[in-house]
Amino acid sequence: METCLELETDLRQMILALETAVDLVGMNDTNHGKRVGYIASQLAHKLGHSEDEIHFVFELGLLHDCGVSTEQMHSNLVNHFDWVDAHVHCEIGYGLLRKFAPLARFALPILYHHTPWKDLKELNLSPRDARIANIIFLSDRIDVMSAAHYDLDILLVKQDILNSIIGYSGTYFDPELVEAFLEMEKTEAFWFSLEARHVARFTWDMGEFKTKSSITGAELKQLAHILGYIVDQKSPLTAQHSARVGALAQYLGICYGLSDVQCEKIEIAGFLHDVGKLGTPDYILEKPGPLSQVERTIINQHSYETYEILRHIDGLEDIALWAAYHHEGVNGTGYPFHPGTLEFSIEARIISVADIFQALAQDRPYWAGMPLEKIVEVLDVLVEKGTLEPSVVVLAKRNKDRCFELASGARV
Repeated sequence: METCLELETDLRQMILALETAVDLVGMNDTNHGKRVGYIASQLAHKLGHSEDEIHFVFELGLLHDCGVSTEQMHSNLVNHFDWVDAHVHCEIGYGLLRKFAPLARFALPILYHHTPWKDLKELNLSPRDARIANIIFLSDRIDVMSAAHYDLDILLVKQDILNSIIGYSGTYFDPELVEAFLEMEKTEAFWFSLEARHVARFTWDMGEFKTKSSITGAELKQLAHILGYIVDQKSPLTAQHSARVGALAQYLGICYGLSDVQCEKIEIAGFLHDVGKLGTPDYILEKPGPLSQVERTIINQHSYETYEILRHIDGLEDIALWAAYHHEGVNGTGYPFHPGTLEFSIEARIISVADIFQALAQDRPYWAGMPLEKIVEVLDVLVEKGTLEPSVVVLAKRNKDRCFELASGARV
């Protein structure tokens, strides 16, 4: 289908949504990107950079870890000053953004944001790109060494942090940046600003700087693919799930007779429906057996997290609801919103059917996907229970071979 969708959206809101999603991977610490953005912006200000450049490094700080999608990777990055595989998430982040026009300018500094200063100088980079990448590296390591002490004893331990940073001057970090940091950190206000409530407020205030721009349907799909990819890398169980739900939901929308624009938006909502799972612990997503009550309660939060990530982007209001309603039931069961009949739109009902169909069809590490006829039986049972929209299931059954192909990737 040729794209005909175009939205007027806000680039800063898009960046903040990406940061919110990626920071969920940190589980108990969901402000790392915000703090790196804050520290980087303060460094740029101290160095006398332009207002545009200060905003650029703030946004870069928000985005710098967009290649991180697992707890293990996050843990290694925060527990080792120079983790041997740190380059992996830099390369992933670079690959995600370099062909996405609205954010492509961030790709190169993300690629090098864990490269030591002494090595950056040997690369074929412009002085500006090398400086920006090193600002993020320094900001990132300052935060990693400080994170456990915010709201507690940061002023008592900051000298140890300073000594470490000074020790890396000239090797890992540009000495000029280190000097700027040493001047900047002398105020208690700098350290207090990094506490959760303050850095969240700073980020909120920065979000008020509007950067209105048009984004095409193709670009919005790219953004959805980026978020879907990050989610699907979190666990083998989710591999390709988001993309296949999106493709199946779009197909069912076409079968239902919805407009081209509606079908495009349904596909995007399908790509994005599980983005809230970035905040679900890996061990729960990968557990081979039944979940405990507590584990089920935790995983059931992901639909709401999806809504919270997407709802702040202008132009995506309906997509946010359709994506967040994918575990709701027609009969009022499900979670977490229990929408009324009028709120539970046909687009959301289509995504709900697509999500279940794909999950049943997909091979998992611990069990094989169901054959087509068994999937049809399960869908019929769920219609009888009042969970799924009957008219959508009828269409899925009428076009079951194509639906199965889209859901499983296998031709029948």
